[in-house]
Amino acid sequence: MPDMSASASLAMTHLVSFAKEVDEDKVTPGVLGFIVFAAMALAVWALMKSMSRHMNKVDFTQAPDPEAEQAEQAEPETADTETSGQGKQKQG
Repeated sequence: MPDMSASASLAMTHLVSFAKEVDEDKVTPGVLGFIVFAAMALAVWALMKSMSRHMNKVDFTQAPDPEAEQAEQAEPETADTETSGQGKQKQG
């Protein structure tokens, strides 16, 4: 492997020698598995913290729609006359 750097080559020789010391009948994720898992856990924690900050910045109140306000103001007047008319019909 001519494209490997010297430090990567040195690290691989140490990992290979460490792997030979471990019992070959026992399979474990080892140090590399722990480091990968820990890095992923830290990344998820950082993403959740960032998402929490961004969600706290969101303003959930919606600006009122002027057309909807006009429609709501017009509806109670017509609704009041309809219910009062129905009430008079029931009494009479």
